[in-house]
Amino acid sequence: MKKIMILALMVSASFIACKNDKPKETEAVVATPEVETIADGTYTATVESSILNWKGFKPTGTHDGTVAIKEGNLVVADGKLTAGDFTFDMNSMVVLDIPADDENNAKLLGHLKNSDFFNVENNPTATFKIVEVVNGETTVVKGDLTVKGITKSIEFPVTITQTATGVELVGETFKIDRTEFDIQYKSQKFFDDLKDKFINDEFEISFKVAATK
Repeated sequence: MKKIMILALMVSASFIACKNDKPKETEAVVATPEVETIADGTYTATVESSILNWKGFKPTGTHDGTVAIKEGNLVVADGKLTAGDFTFDMNSMVVLDIPADDENNAKLLGHLKNSDFFNVENNPTATFKIVEVVNGETTVVKGDLTVKGITKSIEFPVTITQTATGVELVGETFKIDRTEFDIQYKSQKFFDDLKDKFINDEFEISFKVAATK
């Protein structure tokens, strides 16, 4: 009888030991994604594939269009954007929100090019030079924009990616105050009798630059 009881206790102990002996959990191995490294060097803008977009605002609506990039370059060091400069052809300005064959298109374009706005006859180009690039969660470009011979510091977010032929720099939408470049036409800063006939001081800019070595 004692032998039977001892045997029963041994079997119970073995059962409990097996029950508590859980297999160790295997930690999942998470692969670290590869960070795309951009090849160092100086890249020249491909003007046919690069463009600057603009959009102006007023109480009764908006107007938008493009300006071509005449020339430019980007410098990448240690896989990051570090410098660059661009020249914009102000004579290439286009209005997109009005059909090209509509006389109002030519009227608006002529007005934008005259002395009320960009005075293109005397200022056929505008320029932008990168002074500093702040790399973080978002890459921010700081630089000097020159319009109508007036230079002001601006900054805006960008993304730069490697492409099959070089790099692509995209400037996210940001705003510029036109009055800082002596464009005062129908600005509430300078005229207090405009009622709803004013034009917003700030206009939007975005751009895409394709560049190759």
